[in-house]
Parts: sequence; C-alpha cells; structure tokens
Amino acid sequence: MDVPLWLALIVVGGLGIKLVRPPWWLVAVVLLGGYLLADSIVAPLIDSTINK
Repeated sequence: MDVPLWLALIVVGGLGIKLVRPPWWLVAVVLLGGYLLADSIVAPLIDSTINK
C-alpha cells in the first residue's frame, strides 16, 4: 500500500497534537520554521548532515 507523504505527515501530526497537546503557537513556529529552512541556503548543509 502506497501512502502519500503529505497524508502520512497529517496523520502523524494530528495524532501527536492530540496525544501530546503542545500549544498551537509552538506547532505554528515549528511548521513555519521548517518551511523557511527548506528554501534557505542552509538546506544543503542540513540535507548532507541528515543523509550521512
């Protein structure tokens, strides 16, 4: 069964928010920060660090 990545992230994120109950501002900061880092000049450095 092939599940799209966006669907898996929504399900895991929804369960995490439901079970852990982080503040909504923290969720927004993490999502926005990840989005901004993905398009920054730091992205290749992060990618090479993760894929070692």
